[in-house]
Amino acid sequence: MAKQHTTEADKAKVDTDQLIADFKALVADAEALLHATADQGGEGVEKIRAQAQDSLAQAKANLNDLQEDLSAKAKAMAAGADQFVHQKPWESVGLAAGLGLLIGLLISRR
Repeated sequence: MAKQHTTEADKAKVDTDQLIADFKALVADAEALLHATADQGGEGVEKIRAQAQDSLAQAKANLNDLQEDLSAKAKAMAAGADQFVHQKPWESVGLAAGLGLLIGLLISRR
């Protein structure tokens, strides 16, 4: 059960990290597009450019908030794990040994 929880948490972290990386790339590409079309004129183009810049600013703010929130959650999880290890050292050793044995068995099957 603990292994499944850890795997799901690891998968969620990887998915979240990938989402953040993709979002950062999207924002960078959109900024590059805005800078590349800066010399294009017209009232319609200026209006769309202004809306895009506002959207990008909001997206950057949301991304920063998400990163801060995820960082705080990760720190809280690490603190909880640290507290568990200090409160129950033998259970922690047993859990680590069991996971090591399980990983060893899985690797030896290949």
